[in-house]
Amino acid sequence: MNIYYYGNQVYQLSHCKPIFEKVGGTFIVKKITKYLPFIFSMRNSCRIGEPSSLLNAPPVKVHKNKNLEHLHGVFFSLSNVRLNVGKNSKTIFLGHGTGDKKYGGKSISIDKYDYIFLTGEKHLAKLKDVGLEIPAEKLIKIGNLRFDDYVNNKFDRRELMNMRKIKDKSRFNILYAPTWKWGNGTLLKYFFRFAKEITKEYNLIVRPHHFDARKIPFLKLWVKLNGIKNIYFSNPVKLKTGDTFQDFVLSDLMISDTSSVLYEYLITKKPIIVAQTKQEDLHNMSDSMNIMKFADTFKADQDILEVIKKNLKDAALPAKFNELLHNCFYFNDGKSTQRAVDFINSLNL
Repeated sequence: MNIYYYGNQVYQLSHCKPIFEKVGGTFIVKKITKYLPFIFSMRNSCRIGEPSSLLNAPPVKVHKNKNLEHLHGVFFSLSNVRLNVGKNSKTIFLGHGTGDKKYGGKSISIDKYDYIFLTGEKHLAKLKDVGLEIPAEKLIKIGNLRFDDYVNNKFDRRELMNMRKIKDKSRFNILYAPTWKWGNGTLLKYFFRFAKEITKEYNLIVRPHHFDARKIPFLKLWVKLNGIKNIYFSNPVKLKTGDTFQDFVLSDLMISDTSSVLYEYLITKKPIIVAQTKQEDLHNMSDSMNIMKFADTFKADQDILEVIKKNLKDAALPAKFNELLHNCFYFNDGKSTQRAVDFINSLNL
């Protein structure tokens, strides 16, 4: 069976990597200018013993999403677009975020897919919040694919710390992972303050959104000119060495804003602080699936070190975040990828 993975942006494709690593397949980018960024981001990620692209990246083809009729198989999409495929092929929407920012775009095409892989009740609530009533037979409960490696202890924290060259391993590691301007991201609002203040007592790992990764060289230069130590950068463009879940393993607490990582981080049961932002165009969620009802909010007039200390000492947080995790995501048992593979095999294309 042929399997294809489509994304408007290269970073979206990292969310289907767990399936690719199990069954292989071919990635599709929509234009030639996306080809080299894909190769760069996915280098050395091809399955052992299978055909590869340049730099040992997985197989990749350039096709517009309106130009897929001649291909036959199962098409996964990480983007809210309409895929035009042959009549005997099947399309599956694989959402790449379970945050509170609204599904957007000029038109929402999610309901046009043959199937939708659901990560959990929050994912379903988001679809309903934009007016989509999708037949139950199209909705396939899978869980979050990216949780599997974390749940199954596939990461080695000590090895990751060495890879990131973290010098003082006795300190707590604080992850700052803001979103970008769509979501009123706080990178430039809080970075300079956090860099000066948090690094006095903790290691700080800064992970900008993919669309803000180009700012990393400037931020590194500013850090160097100001003589700041104990700060590290995670580049989301480098999907193999800058994977989100590597940062989750490395960190002891996370600060974010409206990014979907607020909910993905729940799998760690570690403390979460929400940096206040003015973003208002958010999904309407019940309190049981709203991070703002579970986590502390950091406001600009507060002492960030005191907020961090309070959260690191709060023994009640793991249970609270575990409750929110299970309210938002199905299963959380390390078997979501296998569920996805079993469903693909059941299609018998």
